[in-house]
Amino acid sequence: MTNDTLKTASVLAFERKLDPSDALFSAGDWANRGNAENWQPVTIREKSVRGTISNRLKTAGQDPAKLDAAIQNPNLQTVDVAALPADADTLKVQFTLRVLGGTGRPSACNDAAYRRKLIATVDSYVQQNGFGELARRYAANLANGRFLWRNRIGAEQVEVTVAHLRDGKPASQWTFDALTHSMHDLTVSAGEAKSLAELADAIASGLAGSAHVLLQVTAYVRIGAGQEVFPSQELILDKGSSKKSKTLYDVGGIAAIHSQKIGNALRTIDTWYPEAADNGPIAVEPYGSVTTQGKAYRQPKAKTDFYNLLDNWIIKDKVPELEQQHFVIATLIRGGVFGEAG
Repeated sequence: MTNDTLKTASVLAFERKLDPSDALFSAGDWANRGNAENWQPVTIREKSVRGTISNRLKTAGQDPAKLDAAIQNPNLQTVDVAALPADADTLKVQFTLRVLGGTGRPSACNDAAYRRKLIATVDSYVQQNGFGELARRYAANLANGRFLWRNRIGAEQVEVTVAHLRDGKPASQWTFDALTHSMHDLTVSAGEAKSLAELADAIASGLAGSAHVLLQVTAYVRIGAGQEVFPSQELILDKGSSKKSKTLYDVGGIAAIHSQKIGNALRTIDTWYPEAADNGPIAVEPYGSVTTQGKAYRQPKAKTDFYNLLDNWIIKDKVPELEQQHFVIATLIRGGVFGEAG
């Protein structure tokens, strides 16, 4: 089959190759973080508060008297909260991360010719570049504690330990001072460059399929005794089923961060889009979508989105620039359903 007749498969799906677990919260004292196996879990409790109306109201065509009455009423609400105990100043966040091989091998594809061309193209990229650059960026986001999200902000100290597990025991282990690492350009402090390189090599070997890689990631965040911590917030689609205005995520009663949110943080490595110099890295997404900013940085009209780059590379043999090749492969590592729309 020539490239003139080669078309994108209508069924095309890839499994994610970075597979994190949920991250569980526990609490203890910073000085005792070397013996943190028995730290107490952080739990979630309800709190009812009497607040004020502070959101922007629709004023067009409204009776001023009714508006005055609305903003004078108290805002009564019940919310979930999570906090450290009064005798603990440090939050422990722990999860595991599997790094899987087989990048570029679709889990579902209904076009054999397209599948062969796709695998050959990805294999060519790997032979020329390896997974070193992508692995270094994933390792940097482990070392800098990006996966802590709001819990990282304002922390006095943040220590991240990554252990490479074999038979359930650490075979290798690296420790990072997260606050010394740049989250904007994914650089690492000079004193920890060797540790980061070793961690990146382990991740790269997992992506290449040359080794079984299971990492245990543990972060210690010193934020102060009794301080509030921030698990994931649940999205309640049926508003009528919950009386709470904020519902936090827990696993068996233990406060936790969603695995999807951990994965989003780890793949925040895209600095290859046009506005990266000012905006910093964003999560690898087909259209460069950042919902918190209400913007997609890789617009189809600019032909910088994943689908344009992939189709040009596979169907038209137009090899993207190396940085955009990294982006395409990182999107395949992310996984998803990418078939041609019917």
